[in-house]
Amino acid sequence: MASPKTPLLDSIESVTTLRGLTVEKLCQVADELRAETIDAASASGGHFGAGLGVVELTVALHAAFNTPDDRLIWDVSHQAYPHKILTGRRGRIRSIRKRGGLYGFTLRAESEFDPFGAAHSSTSISAALGMAVAAVKTGSDRHAVAVIGDGAMSAGMAFEALNNIGAAGERVTVILNDNGMSIAPSVGGLTDYLKELAAKRPLLTDADIAALPAKLAADKSLAAAGSTMFDQFGCAYVGPVDGHNLRQLVDVLRIARTAPRSRAVFLHVLTEKGKGHPFDKPHIENYHALDRFDPVTKEIFKTNAASPTYTKVFATSLMEEAERDSKVIAVTAAMPSGTGLDLFQKKFPDRFYDVGIAEQHAVTFAAGMAADGLKPVAAIYSCFLQRAYDQVVHDVVLQRLPVRFALDRAGLVGADGPTHAGSFDLNYLCCLPGIVVMAPADEAELKHMVATSLAIDDAPSAFRFPRGEGPGAALPERGEVLALGKGRVLRHGSSVAILSLGARLHEALRAADEFAARGLTATVADARFAKPLDEDLVLQLAKHHEVLITLEEGAAGGFGAQVLTLLAARGALDAGLKIRTMTLPDRLVPHGKPEEQYDDAGLTARDIVALGVAALGKGWAERDVETIGRRRSR
Repeated sequence: MASPKTPLLDSIESVTTLRGLTVEKLCQVADELRAETIDAASASGGHFGAGLGVVELTVALHAAFNTPDDRLIWDVSHQAYPHKILTGRRGRIRSIRKRGGLYGFTLRAESEFDPFGAAHSSTSISAALGMAVAAVKTGSDRHAVAVIGDGAMSAGMAFEALNNIGAAGERVTVILNDNGMSIAPSVGGLTDYLKELAAKRPLLTDADIAALPAKLAADKSLAAAGSTMFDQFGCAYVGPVDGHNLRQLVDVLRIARTAPRSRAVFLHVLTEKGKGHPFDKPHIENYHALDRFDPVTKEIFKTNAASPTYTKVFATSLMEEAERDSKVIAVTAAMPSGTGLDLFQKKFPDRFYDVGIAEQHAVTFAAGMAADGLKPVAAIYSCFLQRAYDQVVHDVVLQRLPVRFALDRAGLVGADGPTHAGSFDLNYLCCLPGIVVMAPADEAELKHMVATSLAIDDAPSAFRFPRGEGPGAALPERGEVLALGKGRVLRHGSSVAILSLGARLHEALRAADEFAARGLTATVADARFAKPLDEDLVLQLAKHHEVLITLEEGAAGGFGAQVLTLLAARGALDAGLKIRTMTLPDRLVPHGKPEEQYDDAGLTARDIVALGVAALGKGWAERDVETIGRRRSR
């Protein structure tokens, strides 16, 4: 199908061109930019709805501010596809989220128009304030602008930054992109407040906009009658503004740019997520993200899954346990569909809690329930639990409260890249006293680990599992409670032992087959637990094999380090055991398909065999060993 006609957009080589266009021409640019965004998404898929909702705002921002010298920061940056198209990356936009292509979020290394990288929520205001201070300290007159959604605005970090803005007295423009959504519909008291604010205050008129310069210059009392909570934080609240009225947006933003240096402006913009999408049916997430599609027939090209995803297995297993135990509670932080808990919500609405983008609160909220006898399961992506680490330590582990952490997206996650990779949870959890840490090798093991975590009532526990489909293991009718700290041996050999934790087990089994083809027999064991370790299993593997390889989907310092610590403490390294730990490399693995990422990371069956044979020293060419080393370090 032919691409949409975009003659004016085609002529724009730089955003500086936008600053000389009439409003009528800017409106044409916006129309063409929306058409281009839809056409690009039809070819590449990806985050879709958020960008469509800010097309007019994106054009207005680049027309009103002197980007890239003025710093424009997109919170999370799901919505930055139109921004990328306008800032010199249009020719590569259909490569987005593919290996070697554009990143799906803003990225400093990708463009000078991305002054601050993002992908996690609620960081933009803090970064913008830091850049505003840097401008003052370096004698620059540049501006700092943060664009943050109403869902992200609900997180504590955003309010910490607003609190600081009121005291700092620096020139920052905060734009609240209010569409009533994060990924799913926004929840909580702030959402209700913003709805009421938008309902009770009429949209700005042209007369209101004309009066803005005087308003911004006035020294208004923070507690003045009729002030908003944002005024009371020390900002000048402006709004609400129709986020699809390009003329008004340009006027308001140009006035905001001329505000006194000591005045922060808080611009409340009302937008529609997914505006202009080509589909006939409504969607609960307003087409936040989707696969490739035909823009004419509107058919979405979904891949037929051969097996259920780990996420769905977790959700259905948890629901089965909840049917048997009324104390089971599910908690998520603004990710009901991403964690699979939207299924749980439908079945047990009174036992499901979406706390919004508030991982810290989610953990301590769960700790409070655990302290009084409930069985909370906090389902949080591995990369997002990083945001609540002190709560995990202080509020859960130190009190030995039986909060269960379901860590989705463990390991490498494909197109979302390093910002969403679950690389570090084994490191930051295994160092904590008394916690139980598990990792399933397949779907059946995940079901067992859900049951096991709910049976642990005297300690915190976590089970980590990858994104996507499993290998297709048959699911038991009911999950069984596993013996704590006990692994299993799947294949017996004598030369090399492979001790795997998690979903790389299938690669370990393939490696054993390759070893066999070389005349070498390999033992393959599934650790199941990173903590507590199966000490007997580890020591037996070390005793009866010349080479021991540990395998995990995490950074160095995790499971393999736990094994090394045990072996060193027991003197098992003294007799010449050759031990190798296979982890993610000490670098960020770029986005791509998961299989491409794991090949890049050197965690395939081929890499296991190469490492084992090299350790044995039985004819492996030295140049091949060097090649493996280069792959893991580049």
